[in-house]
Amino acid sequence: MTRRGVSKGQIGQLVMLLQKDYFPELTLDECIANVEAVLSKREVQNAVLTGIQLDMLAEERKLLPPLQNMIENDEGLYGCDEVLALSIVNVYGSIGFTNFGFIDKFKPGVLKKLNEKNGKDVHTFLDDIVGAIAAAASSRIAHRKQAEREEKEEAVLPGDGSGEE
Repeated sequence: MTRRGVSKGQIGQLVMLLQKDYFPELTLDECIANVEAVLSKREVQNAVLTGIQLDMLAEERKLLPPLQNMIENDEGLYGCDEVLALSIVNVYGSIGFTNFGFIDKFKPGVLKKLNEKNGKDVHTFLDDIVGAIAAAASSRIAHRKQAEREEKEEAVLPGDGSGEE
């Protein structure tokens, strides 16, 4: 993705945006570590490779019509880019869908740049992939932080956990 103009740090910033209100102590390094964890998954790697390849083929005008036109112009009714992104989002559960919906609608940070049409670069798939990775990393954080809370609560409860006092 770096060759396409997107760094892990930029995706980490999107994660921070999604999670800062829920976990004020969250650091950018922690966000980037979660991005890296998402990117380590084979199914995520496959989606990234597929989407980037389609964007590159559209830039080179190597797709057949009408697909070439739909991807080149990021047509609103062409939803395959979102469907591919949802395969990434789904890796960490349903909370990722709401994170992705938010980030896809508002296109903050690097997503705004990726969504601009300059007549040269095609990022029809990449903008959704980046948003999906951020949403999945955010979901991963939410799941882990919830597990930490539950562990702390269990440690505070009186007794041995058997239910008998």
